[in-house]
Amino acid sequence: MNEKTMVRIVAGSLRGRRVYTVVHEGMRPTPQLVREALFSILGNAVPGRLFYDIFAGTGVVGLEAVSRGASGTRSVEKDGKLGAAIQKYATEFGVADKLQVLKADVYRWGERWIPPGNAPVNLFLSPPFPDLSERGDEFLTLVDQLLEKAPDESVLVIQAEDGFPLDRLPDLPAWDVRKYGRNLLLFRVKGEPVPAATTEETP
Repeated sequence: MNEKTMVRIVAGSLRGRRVYTVVHEGMRPTPQLVREALFSILGNAVPGRLFYDIFAGTGVVGLEAVSRGASGTRSVEKDGKLGAAIQKYATEFGVADKLQVLKADVYRWGERWIPPGNAPVNLFLSPPFPDLSERGDEFLTLVDQLLEKAPDESVLVIQAEDGFPLDRLPDLPAWDVRKYGRNLLLFRVKGEPVPAATTEETP
């Protein structure tokens, strides 16, 4: 069933602004608690960086990034109605110059994506339910592609849920895994060395 819901921007120049959206069963809006944790952990990696809101949905994560000082947001969303709504809110909130909606299939976009330069960026992926359950291989390929092409010091974040195949992530020890109820936030900094496997010493 479709359900109308309101999400609020938590902090920054747009703090308190509200975004209304109709959520259907395929969507997976980022809960406020998880959004607050995301930006708290990213911290100083947000201001001045380009932020990619991939599988943008409501668009509120990308708007939150702009609110917190990102140099700009690219909201990647294939649903034309959702994309138009994101653009409408960006205009209404006075940040249309900093937010660009890219109407595209995320998987095809990932294949073609070229970073805008050598400066680090933030990449946030919050795939809808069917993608996590039915397109796992494609999603993991997308993660590989983005990590390979992203400049060093870029941060890639996945919002997933219980049951996500963590063991299939590239270089799992390099990921910082945080859990919030059934939600997971998985952080990977491009270029950080993968921790060496530890072995117990025998006396």
